[in-house]
Amino acid sequence: MKIIIPMAGVGSRLRPHTLTIPKPLTVIAGKTIVERLLEEIKTVVGQQVTDIGFIIGPVTKGFPESTSDDLKAIAESLGATGHVFVQEHALGTAHAIHQARTLLDGPVVVAFADTIFKADFTLDNTYDGVIWVKKIDNPEKFGVVKLSDGVITDFIEKPTEFVSDLAIIGIYYFKEGQQLQLEIDHLIDHNITGKGGEYQLTDALENMRIKGLKFVPGTVNDWMDSGFREATIETNQKVLMYEMQAGKSLVSETVKSDNSQIIPPCYIGKDVVLQNSKIGPYVSIGEGTTIINSTVSNTMIQNKSVIQHATIKDSMIGNHVKYDGRFTSVSLGDYSELTLDE
Repeated sequence: MKIIIPMAGVGSRLRPHTLTIPKPLTVIAGKTIVERLLEEIKTVVGQQVTDIGFIIGPVTKGFPESTSDDLKAIAESLGATGHVFVQEHALGTAHAIHQARTLLDGPVVVAFADTIFKADFTLDNTYDGVIWVKKIDNPEKFGVVKLSDGVITDFIEKPTEFVSDLAIIGIYYFKEGQQLQLEIDHLIDHNITGKGGEYQLTDALENMRIKGLKFVPGTVNDWMDSGFREATIETNQKVLMYEMQAGKSLVSETVKSDNSQIIPPCYIGKDVVLQNSKIGPYVSIGEGTTIINSTVSNTMIQNKSVIQHATIKDSMIGNHVKYDGRFTSVSLGDYSELTLDE
């Protein structure tokens, strides 16, 4: 089994956090989004994963040189060989997958990396493909599938009228990856573009269906988005709840807490210092961060930051941030925000 992770998007809705790392490397409760995605996929497919291909954007985006090594290390932690491919130009979902065409052989999962899911179904590999879906209330915002006798009969991108409430969450299994490669090659070789003038995966899927390949849905229990700040904070909430319900230890033994209260669920990383503070619920704090005389709830704070004399909620704070609630002078970079409750 091989897994392909297209992640070349610029992540503009999650700036400034995506100015220095790809969005899927955002850390939620101690693990990156893409790690959590891969772990769930591995559980569902129930097969050994031999190769994982990551498709990133051009290196000129300003990501650190270690990005490729970090991604390969994630693959190795799952017992697979990691490969990194670069999509130089954003020409659509099918074009992104085309960059990893050397992996389109045998069983393949393609998973777009800005989502986390929870599922208890087992992959049915007797069909040509399985499309991960979630029943939702607002299908007009997503690509959806229509079914007949449990088999997918149509793919519709953002329908203007109701046709189905089964939204495609961006994860696809193909029993034979070479069949997908042939359809994507056909689109690109003949310059067949879809919406936005781009090469679309849904067009390749529809061509495969027309040729007689059978796809079935795999319905997930929960679908967690990380496309923008509010959604990512909500995903942090859900992940913390799942981790706590699974009985996982979320507070490092090296945390130094002085006159502070932790209201679960919270993830608190190694060497965090808490002084005279109230933390939680739904807070994730990265390694080496210090919080003094503060109240923090429903918030994600990354590594080696210092928060003092602050009341913070519903927030995302990056690495190496210094924030003092008594500030009279600030140094804010591009796309930064300071807001007050209305």
